[in-house]
Amino acid sequence: MTSALRSGSGRGASGYPVSDRGRVAYELVEAFFAANPEAYEQAEKTESVHAMARTPGASPEDYAWQDEGPLGPIYTITLIRGVEEHEVLLRLGAAPEHIRMIGLGEYPDFSRTEIVTVRRAGDWTILIEECGRRGVRREVIGELSRDGGEAVAVMRHDYAAGHDFAFALEGEFVTGFDPSRPGTRWGTAPDRLNRHLRELGIDPAFDERIDNAIPAVLALASRITGVMVTPEHAERPVLGVAFFR
Repeated sequence: MTSALRSGSGRGASGYPVSDRGRVAYELVEAFFAANPEAYEQAEKTESVHAMARTPGASPEDYAWQDEGPLGPIYTITLIRGVEEHEVLLRLGAAPEHIRMIGLGEYPDFSRTEIVTVRRAGDWTILIEECGRRGVRREVIGELSRDGGEAVAVMRHDYAAGHDFAFALEGEFVTGFDPSRPGTRWGTAPDRLNRHLRELGIDPAFDERIDNAIPAVLALASRITGVMVTPEHAERPVLGVAFFR
């Protein structure tokens, strides 16, 4: 936890340091566990696993960039097969007249706007939502994958109860889980991706906590699609839309 803190980081209302990404200060974590010893005891009992590639292919290390990368602490990356960029935005709910080039100086406002961009990568379209999470919703990822398509989405949200992962095929929500606890899965075929999980050192039969959850599921998405997402995919100008809340 202390390694996440930097000199010059901001301070909260109580004067405790916080990281550049707003994580809770180490002193506050210590105080919480001191006041709630049962929570500490439960945390000690929880098995923690560090995912790593066991076979050739994408690995969590390939996504080390995302922790301090250009997307910040709230984003969703969705990869959609067989649907071109403009159509992806329409299926996401964008009005045709609002689809345009997103410029270098445009950034989301967490309380009011989210910026969505699309870029082609072979047979796949990479959809990036800054401050958004539409891609992991069942009805949305189903729509993105309809008519013989396929879609896989990873949501990072540092301020929510959990992150999210979703996989859909031909309009059907196949598999979903919290990336931190992939032992609990849902969907029409929750075990569909078990082979890929094992290749990343994650045993789908156990309720283990993954301590590098987002890099792990981004690597999982790459193994499913064959597409490696890089910081360059977030560069602008690029086609997209701004959604207003």
